[in-house]
Amino acid sequence: MSSTPEFLHTTVLLNEAVDALVTNPEGLYVDGTFGRGGHSRLILQRLGSAGRLFAIDRDPQAIAAATSGATRVTDPRFSIHHTSFGQMVPTLAAQGVTKVDGLLLDLGVSSPQIDDPSRGFSFRFDGPLDMRMDTTRGESAADFLARADERHIAEVIRDYGEERFALQVAKALVARRESGSPVRTTRELSDVVARAVKTREPGQDPATRTFQALRIFVNAELEELEQGLTSALGLLAPGGRLVVISFHSLEDRIVKTFIARESKSEIDRRAPFAEPKPTRLKSIARVKPSAEEIAANPRSRSAVMRIAERTEVAA
Repeated sequence: MSSTPEFLHTTVLLNEAVDALVTNPEGLYVDGTFGRGGHSRLILQRLGSAGRLFAIDRDPQAIAAATSGATRVTDPRFSIHHTSFGQMVPTLAAQGVTKVDGLLLDLGVSSPQIDDPSRGFSFRFDGPLDMRMDTTRGESAADFLARADERHIAEVIRDYGEERFALQVAKALVARRESGSPVRTTRELSDVVARAVKTREPGQDPATRTFQALRIFVNAELEELEQGLTSALGLLAPGGRLVVISFHSLEDRIVKTFIARESKSEIDRRAPFAEPKPTRLKSIARVKPSAEEIAANPRSRSAVMRIAERTEVAA
């Protein structure tokens, strides 16, 4: 029996994402965020005998779920790789793959990560303040708060959490640390934030924005997304699909801006009468969960899926 507890995960926009992604059943596809494999398993159902799926995840528990126990994936057309999707170009190159027919990114934190107190992602459970998606490397949220100065902490909470009381939260965290009791658990952080945030948003815990900010910072999620989108552009074959599911405005803004930029024809101002440089992407759709999905899975409420298609012949 596995010693790792299993936490339920409902895949958001499951059919919509796979419908948009798989246009060639015999093609090569990438699931850049395997999680617990909801999208991957449906992609495999849609693939023919020559199709292949390369899954990526930086969470060791996701890798374990794919490779062992009752949840393991035994399909010979499937392989999984423990790395971040920002590193998918060298990861796929090591498999002899330089072009793919579709690439899926389901961003953010998964339900198994949120619901496991030992991971430190949620203020709803008391546990160590870790927040790393890859627990084998990097600095935990507690370690960051134990060393960073007030200005840096405030910048992180403001920029990644869009928290109006970022400075007050930072001051409170540093004051607690200087008193000899730095925050080390989710409950301690939640209590500090609750006292520092003066105006409450209806229906939202005052710690929500600070927890989001620290998680994004610790995992370099926005930098990872920028790198992943650029990598995807180089990997996609003409006609290949890029499908990205975002769960907050910072992520979606990056995806929206990237697709818009790569969907515009560029005119060389030094030669205004020359043919415009061809676009590299074509925006296909923006999709939100249905009312039925939101009712069944409230965590899907904030999801936005953007779909784009590779246009020009890749160099």
